Amino acid sequence: MDLSFLNRDYLEIKMLHTNIKHFILSFILLAFVVLANSYAYAAESKTVVLDVPGMTCKFCPITIRKALYKVKGVIKATAEYETKTATIIYDPEQTNIDALRKATANAGYPSIVKK
Repeated sequence: MDLSFLNRDYLEIKMLHTNIKHFILSFILLAFVVLANSYAYAAESKTVVLDVPGMTCKFCPITIRKALYKVKGVIKATAEYETKTATIIYDPEQTNIDALRKATANAGYPSIVKK
């Protein structure tokens, strides 16, 4: 009886196992790089809160966030209809408050820095 197929199946399983290990290690390495990058940004970043009085519905924050994320240097942007504010974490070497305000204004929502 020919059992050579067992050896072939064993080799295929072993190869699959090796590929899975490589995938997991690659994923862990990628996660580490992303986290390290995030910490680097956190050390250099600034945060600003903008008043956006023109928000009229619960869909307005979506438009504002999309507009802010188009600005190079924006790390995180949130917008809240309830408080009519947008909070932006940004890299001051890549953008500034005027550019962020311009982005909201161009989206139809003029803003001012919250005091």
